[in-house]
Amino acid sequence: MKAMVIGGGGREHTLVWKLAQSPSVEKIIWTPGNPAAQMGAKVECRAVKADDVRGLADLAEKEKVDLTVVGPEKPLVLGLSDEFQKRKLTVFGPTRQAAQLEGSKVFAKKFFFKHGVPTGRAGIFSDLPSALAHARQQPLPLVVKADGLAAGKGVIICQTAAEAEKALREIMEQKVFGGAGSQVLIEECLSGVEVSVHVVTDGGSYHVLAGAQDHKRVFDRDEGPNTGGMGAYSPTPFFTPEIEKITREQIIERTLKGLKAEGIPFCGVLYAGLMLTKDGPKILEYNCRFGDPETQVILPRLKNDLAEVCLAACRGKLSEVKLDWEPASTVCVIMAAGGYPGSYAQGDVIAGLEEAGRMQNVWVFHAGTAMKDEKVVTAGGRVLGVTAQGSDLREAVDRAYRAVDTIRFKGCHARRDIAGKALAR
Repeated sequence: MKAMVIGGGGREHTLVWKLAQSPSVEKIIWTPGNPAAQMGAKVECRAVKADDVRGLADLAEKEKVDLTVVGPEKPLVLGLSDEFQKRKLTVFGPTRQAAQLEGSKVFAKKFFFKHGVPTGRAGIFSDLPSALAHARQQPLPLVVKADGLAAGKGVIICQTAAEAEKALREIMEQKVFGGAGSQVLIEECLSGVEVSVHVVTDGGSYHVLAGAQDHKRVFDRDEGPNTGGMGAYSPTPFFTPEIEKITREQIIERTLKGLKAEGIPFCGVLYAGLMLTKDGPKILEYNCRFGDPETQVILPRLKNDLAEVCLAACRGKLSEVKLDWEPASTVCVIMAAGGYPGSYAQGDVIAGLEEAGRMQNVWVFHAGTAMKDEKVVTAGGRVLGVTAQGSDLREAVDRAYRAVDTIRFKGCHARRDIAGKALAR
């Protein structure tokens, strides 16, 4: 089998790493990929951008790719799966219509209301004066969300009325997220513990993947602005069997039933960001692909052949697959460039990668790296995902931070409290 992975970040490195373990996968085309491709004999990078839908379909046709796995959200929202299906190419990832659950927070919120999926109260606005007037009347804190894709940064938690006004003006007036801010949601701020729940589905059958918890804020103690994710761990003690049962019945199954009722097929990953409130789990948002950095802690625990799982979903035969999990705990710590998620430097040499890579049960997934003068250098805000596994969470955390401390680059920043809430519990 020949596989193709679309995207070039840490999530995609993890997908490539996991697919390369499949005995049925002989070659992986990774586009556009990153310097980590040098480390795998099966892997070959191609310089086609992740949002070049036609170019990617042409490449898959030319190379006779048997399975394409889509990493990031943008190509899905642009209709990559539609183009692949039109050409009879096998692709693991939802169509443009289904990907609206991630691509438009307005579409998703209306879908939740329509199909009885538990979620927070919200108002939807397309003009600034109405949005400002509504925000002034809401209890604080509140949440302002840009409608479209904003690289994980379009959600702003506002503690004061002044912060809410600033967020609305930045999104709707200054267009800091471009067209993503043509509409906004003003939501109640749900309180509780946030967890990430991934579901693999063929539109009918589904499997809940191992629970994980992401850390969105840039600084320790959940302080500072939201990022694309500063670390994760799995499993999480907060996603109990009771919570999972409620999540299945009230969120996942209502979502799949709603999609079916609206004639929207879905093949791929539904990733639910949940808030575990005093009234039960409520959905904050859906993503329509694997999470980043949750993928880095979920896939190392999966015993199954990932290629076979994806193919079963694409063929509508997911019910024939049973997922098996390693009981070990896995932790990922993101090493970011100084200044992220704001402006940051690029091109700084990264030292210590080989040393960290030799550590037992440690994997260093490249997220924002490049090659310069035959050296690996920084090339993004989130640079590396340092992942470690242990017999329990404490061992995994300690191992991950030992690996983090062996890697060095100018201005490096990493949170030091990943999985801290679970350890305290």
